Amino acid sequence: MPELPEVETTVRGLTPVLKGQRLTHVVTRRGDLRRPFPPDLAQRMTGATVTGLGRRAKYGLVETDRGDTMIFHLGMSGRWRVDPGELEKHDHLVIDTAGGRRVALNDPRRFGSVDLVASETVADFPAFRTLGPEPLGPDFTGVYLKQALAGRFASIKQLLLDQRIVAGLGNIYVCEALYASGISPKREGGRISTARLDRLVVAVHDVLNAAIEAGGSSLRDFAHPDGNLGYFSKQFAVYGREGEPCGCGGLVHRYVEGGRSTFWCPTCQS
Repeated sequence: MPELPEVETTVRGLTPVLKGQRLTHVVTRRGDLRRPFPPDLAQRMTGATVTGLGRRAKYGLVETDRGDTMIFHLGMSGRWRVDPGELEKHDHLVIDTAGGRRVALNDPRRFGSVDLVASETVADFPAFRTLGPEPLGPDFTGVYLKQALAGRFASIKQLLLDQRIVAGLGNIYVCEALYASGISPKREGGRISTARLDRLVVAVHDVLNAAIEAGGSSLRDFAHPDGNLGYFSKQFAVYGREGEPCGCGGLVHRYVEGGRSTFWCPTCQS
């Protein structure tokens, strides 16, 4: 599933194509993805001008001058294709601009979603109501984490995946950030010192920024809007490296918790 860096990369790739452009043709080529497309999506978007693009957690946002915001989620296999030569079977939403550009939302598994809400109500979108702070935002600090994790006995790995604590972190980047900060993914969240949480926050920032710079991690079907693949997977320190040597001399281990594989080095993560 595309995680925060992949969605951020997608938004950055769409921005020069859509921002400031009037949408001349918007069409849905099927009735639904994970849930139905808004029935008035084409009517409300056609003729509108895109005023900005952004991201909240793992969702992309497209704002228009009509006071609407289109919210999209890429699901398991979704991606936007920019200026496709020909439309494909799984190009389910197609948008043309006055500048002669075209973008198509391609989603073979149809686990993604598209919603359209009034821009002033975006914060009340159901998926956003209980989200914690953005991991790259100013509110995500060691002090904040210490307060949010107080009294929690669950593992720090599971707690970082809780979107109510921090928005947008996924399995890959939590594994990598915990490794970079030297914290065991099994350690109880409420028993980690503020100093170590400060290091963890820095590690989260570093890992996410490096992944965004690399264009994300191309696992399974993900690709940039321009069709290129992200290459952060080549930089993985522990994720997907079970049995391989760690730089400390130990070996990378794997265990399953909450249905997800966790990769870590017991030698240098405590």
